[in-house]
Amino acid sequence: MGSAHISENFRMVKLQMQRWSERQRMLVLMLAVMLPAAALIVASAYRLRSIQREKGVEAVIQRDYQQILAIAEKRIAERAYEMTEAAKNKFPDVDHADDLESFLEAQPDIAHAFMWKGEGNLAFLSQPRRASDPEFHEEGRKLASSVGNWFDVGSKEYALKLKKFAAIEGRQVYITSNMIPKGDKWLYQSLVLFVPRGSTPEHPALAGFVYDSDFLATKFFPLALNTVLPNQDPDDTSRPQPAIMVRTARENSPLASSICWDGGVPEVERGFESVFPGLILGIKLRGTTIETMSNKFLRTNFLVLGALSLLMAGGMWLTYRNVTRELALAKLKSDFVSNVSHELRTPLALIRLYAETLELGRLSSPAKQHEYHEIIRKESERLTALINNILDFSRIEAGKKEYNFRETDVADLVRSTLESYRFEIEQNGFQFEEKIESNLPPLQVDREAIARSLLNLVNNAVKYCSSDKYLGVHLYRQNGSVNLEVVDHGIGIPANEQPKIFEKFYRVGDPLVHNTKGSGLGLSLVRHIVLAHGGEVTVESTPGKGSKFTITLPVQGPAVQQTKGASA
Repeated sequence: MGSAHISENFRMVKLQMQRWSERQRMLVLMLAVMLPAAALIVASAYRLRSIQREKGVEAVIQRDYQQILAIAEKRIAERAYEMTEAAKNKFPDVDHADDLESFLEAQPDIAHAFMWKGEGNLAFLSQPRRASDPEFHEEGRKLASSVGNWFDVGSKEYALKLKKFAAIEGRQVYITSNMIPKGDKWLYQSLVLFVPRGSTPEHPALAGFVYDSDFLATKFFPLALNTVLPNQDPDDTSRPQPAIMVRTARENSPLASSICWDGGVPEVERGFESVFPGLILGIKLRGTTIETMSNKFLRTNFLVLGALSLLMAGGMWLTYRNVTRELALAKLKSDFVSNVSHELRTPLALIRLYAETLELGRLSSPAKQHEYHEIIRKESERLTALINNILDFSRIEAGKKEYNFRETDVADLVRSTLESYRFEIEQNGFQFEEKIESNLPPLQVDREAIARSLLNLVNNAVKYCSSDKYLGVHLYRQNGSVNLEVVDHGIGIPANEQPKIFEKFYRVGDPLVHNTKGSGLGLSLVRHIVLAHGGEVTVESTPGKGSKFTITLPVQGPAVQQTKGASA
């Protein structure tokens, strides 16, 4: 007895060591995956902290803003050249300097126009529409004096500069600035210079015009800035929108801005390099700042790293749980083999015992001998049934279950199957409706398998019924197939669980289902049988309203069906 006890203790210790060894291997495998991932997350977090300290995100955003401003400057310059070159083409030639008035009347946005044809020979005219404005008149007088002095003294330099500019830039106009005082402020004007038509080396001429500061501030720049940033919506506060402004180097307040500019100080600025010298472009996001964006970006990335850490931990936990479950499943398989072995040993031991008793002739009573023979027969049948069950289960699992296909009247098969089950249906108080079309074609099917499929569906409808006890079985032809429907008004199946109900051992997570006995194999067997017949089984169900299962069997000739011998 002591020896047996020691042996049992040794076996238990050995089993525990084996399980600990399996868990140890599993933990090593998990650490092999987790440690590199954890190191990567820590390194990423450290890198984000470095970016935060060095303000790397702000630098990137500022660089992007600079690129946007460079693109904006280029597009504004192109619009300016298009506008000025179009106006230049309408400017009078050297021999028609007296047409300046007609030119200005056709160009209301130009404040002043002039043509120089030699020292002391300057034709200068201001916009006739503003002739009554004394300040404007004085502005024109001062500009005429300045332009006359410029050209009288430096006409050759201006002509050479225009020639070089045309050769390098391919432009026939040169745009520069002209600042005029007005009160305690300076207004920005755009001065355009060019060589007029008819100018010759022997008789050189220079010409130009000035765009009014009001036109630049209220028309040209707002339109140009809004074109650079299209699709702006000042009423949309759901997202930050970029806004651009332009100002003079002497003023901080905007000369003009896009429609989404909401005041404040621009985040990034860039001065004009060629056209509109003395003006500065500025950009910002309405409703936020670069610092806020940077903080949001870093905060989001830290949250993502945190989420990844949680996901990694969750993944490790799920892996551990799944592996533990697999170990438990392996144990169940071991227990199953042990139980089956015990079930096999029991009838074999009884058969051997009674056979040996009969063989030794220890029984003299014929009645007793008959009893022993009967016990041997029953135990043999029990053993055979157990072995057949195991073999059938193995064949189904291996996909080698064979079916006996024969030409069958499906209507007669359904009627006879339901007739054998009708008593149980009526005993359970069901309203039963049977609809079977006439003139259905015969099908090549396994009669017993199709009957078993129908009974499984009917049995489910009976087991999982509700207060509305209705059962309908419909058999009809549709296109190239015969459909067998089983309809009930039972508890129904949630949509997210409908794809799973045909899996082995799966049972819907409803309390009524779990309180009802079942193996979870019925619908799996139905699908197995139907697929073996080249058909399909589908379900339509609404929780609380019932379900409709449809078996679809193809109408095919015997030659086609005879090729089917085993399920897939």
